Amino acid sequence: MSLFKIFNVSGSAMSAQAQRLNVVASNLANADSATSASGAAYRARQVVFEATPTASGDSTGVRVRQVVEDQSPMKQMYDPKHPMADDKGYVTMPNVNVVDEMVNMLSASRSYQTNVETMNAAKSLLSKTLTIGQS
Repeated sequence: MSLFKIFNVSGSAMSAQAQRLNVVASNLANADSATSASGAAYRARQVVFEATPTASGDSTGVRVRQVVEDQSPMKQMYDPKHPMADDKGYVTMPNVNVVDEMVNMLSASRSYQTNVETMNAAKSLLSKTLTIGQS
């Protein structure tokens, strides 16, 4: 694999992980919201990745295929004084698991960081290659 192709592969991975971090941030921001913009309780979202060929066609990168809503059950919180409570006094809260989201955030940031380091290593190798003939 050419060193230049590494930039395409790592760049696609960095873009996908950045989108994943944005989804995680949205989930964490809405973890305690009783309503979303639609008026219903917020549903956690998850990123689905897929392998995709790079522009040259001889290597594979990654991209976000879609962002899907988590279908796990919503949380029910008993608070009869809440304005969104049903007739039994329960408020439907988001199905966001804060611990899972923190793990997703750490995983995405580490993946992003690894791809940055990969690109820096490739840049360094290319730079050293250019200096070989200068001595």
